[in-house]
Amino acid sequence: MTETAGQTASAIASGIVDRYVAVWNEPDPATRRGAVASLWAPDGVEFLDGTQFRGHEELTARVARAYEAFVATGKYDVTMAGDATRHDDIVTFTAQLTTSRGEIDWEARVFLLLDPDGRIQEDYHLTVKPLPPA
Repeated sequence: MTETAGQTASAIASGIVDRYVAVWNEPDPATRRGAVASLWAPDGVEFLDGTQFRGHEELTARVARAYEAFVATGKYDVTMAGDATRHDDIVTFTAQLTTSRGEIDWEARVFLLLDPDGRIQEDYHLTVKPLPPA
């Protein structure tokens, strides 16, 4: 991925992360589907707890299920810790499920491997703070 004139690595990382966080909070299915297509490569894959979600169809369904389970209920917003960094084609940051009171109930370190067009080729979630028991 090449940097464009005037954009630093951290600005590029922040832009990708902002779009990434937004897709998990998006209530409109059509907008969410379009956001998935613009963020992930057509054969992009997410790895989460031993499960793979590959391609736009599986990724769109995965994001929709997460939205319905966590965000649509009003219990959480997907946020980030403000720690996005980038080195070459790797972006890393901390994703969070945050309550309306600002409490963080879940955190994962996310590693994104970008393709030459700046879309996500591989997406790894490593949970560092599991959800509390229900």
